[in-house]
Amino acid sequence: MRNAAFLDPGLHRRLVDGLYLEAMVMADEARTYFDGSDSLDDGGNDPLRRVAFACESLKVTTRLMHIIAWLLSQRAWQRGEIGDADLVDEKYRLGRATQTDAELAGSFPFTARALIEASQELYDRVARLQDRMDLMTGQGGDQAGASPARALLDRLSGAF
Repeated sequence: MRNAAFLDPGLHRRLVDGLYLEAMVMADEARTYFDGSDSLDDGGNDPLRRVAFACESLKVTTRLMHIIAWLLSQRAWQRGEIGDADLVDEKYRLGRATQTDAELAGSFPFTARALIEASQELYDRVARLQDRMDLMTGQGGDQAGASPARALLDRLSGAF
């Protein structure tokens, strides 16, 4: 089954390379910001706010790592390191990432909100690209619905 073969190879390479560069720059910006001692400008003494902030930091990082892993899989496919059939394997697909609660994110400093929103937007773009590639290759069915265990994990993930 050919996943990305419907795209012109040059277009696919440029698309993946551009998204990869964007994800790596964003990952570096997130690391720099969230590792900074003054990232939580106000309310840093509230333990619940600090925990919420740390959780959002992890969500941003997780989103970006899922994106980067998927893009590296696409690069490996381009170079022939993995075959067409391998791309349908769950380990080469975009991992699931929890969305951030907009109300909670609204209470964070501007830079944190910008990183959270940008990582979600990038994740959504890559997810749409994977979905479009699935539709173009006839994989269009929802693979998450095929597995009761995956459906349960999705429900649990959505609850938190």
